[in-house]
Amino acid sequence: MGYFLTHFKGKIALASSLGLEDQVLTDMVCRIDPATRIFTLDTGRLFPETYRLIERTNSRYKIRMEVFFPKAEKVQQYVQANGVNGFYYSIDQRKACCQVRKLEPLQRAFEGLEVWICGLRHEQAVTRRNLGMVEWDTANRLIKLNPLIHFSGQEVWEYIKEKNVPYNTLHEKGYPSIGCQPCTRAIQPGDDIRAGRWWWENPEHKECGLHR
Repeated sequence: MGYFLTHFKGKIALASSLGLEDQVLTDMVCRIDPATRIFTLDTGRLFPETYRLIERTNSRYKIRMEVFFPKAEKVQQYVQANGVNGFYYSIDQRKACCQVRKLEPLQRAFEGLEVWICGLRHEQAVTRRNLGMVEWDTANRLIKLNPLIHFSGQEVWEYIKEKNVPYNTLHEKGYPSIGCQPCTRAIQPGDDIRAGRWWWENPEHKECGLHR
């Protein structure tokens, strides 16, 4: 990752969802070049614990994480057309919500970038098993760097503990994967790690569109 941070300086950023993997990457990035851009998306429906983690992370690494928000008028249009929780009723409505709250803000965050760093791992989902460490993101026309692609969940936790990396306290309450509050719930022991994300949908549909 050091090569990319140096070679693409000013044109590379870590897109953080504030999950365990992205917290590990935040620590790695800040150890190499703390001036690297790190941004996150505030959908307006995050857990209180996630908002607290933003502040804890900024304080720990003495950074100011960039926060991108959805456009208010687009959220209003979605709610008027589909209801506050319309995403529960169909995959199309859920993806439309993700488009408004995640994908459009992400495109603004991408402006001026050539590389985005992601916390994807093979273990996370069936949709991620064939991903490489370095890929060309055709949809966004960016290089996608997945430094933790081969990490196991245990290795992620070992890094967190060893380096004293701040993490979301919901991980200790049965939430291995954390997104928007109404679309995330705790899972049972033995469940797939993303079973609590969009739990009303089949596994092969469980992507918001950020990773295509």
